[in-house]
Amino acid sequence: MEAQRGKTRRPRADSLRNRALLLEAATQVFSAGDKQASLEAVARQAGLGIGTLYRHFPTREALFEAVYRHEVDILADLAEELATQGDPVDGLKRWLQANVRLLATKKGMIEALQLAAAGSSELKAYSTERMLDAIRLLLDRAVTSGQIRDDVPAEDLLRTLVGIFYSQGPDDWQPSALRMVDIFIDGLRRR
Repeated sequence: MEAQRGKTRRPRADSLRNRALLLEAATQVFSAGDKQASLEAVARQAGLGIGTLYRHFPTREALFEAVYRHEVDILADLAEELATQGDPVDGLKRWLQANVRLLATKKGMIEALQLAAAGSSELKAYSTERMLDAIRLLLDRAVTSGQIRDDVPAEDLLRTLVGIFYSQGPDDWQPSALRMVDIFIDGLRRR
């Protein structure tokens, strides 16, 4: 009756818990580097049945999209947390470093996530908007503090971050990428 009145029911607590378990399991399974990792392996890792997985994610692409959104949301939430504490430049730097570290731990699923984002203009718009909002939040705080130049827009910072990601080389690329973040932040500082 309630659904007939145009109201939507909130998901049940067990449904939300199962979805979270599936996202975490998918992240672990896909991060292992097997591009063809089975959905059965994801369900098994989550301790749930394959039917539960399909109720939440009817296709492999839907699962990849959900994992991608989840990763973007983690970074956006981190930006909000960092914007409320400590030195603004340090917060910006820590957020950029977190992006590098997240990419390093998820290296096995990067290609699949990039395909998911490229295949969905809505997902690409969502992730770009969330990332830009996160960068703006931290960048504006650092600019307002007078420590960072005010002539570098968030879009340029995002392009730089993406450039660092795409310049990954051998397996030990993470120290180099973190050093590049440090150099970039130093270049943004007011002299």
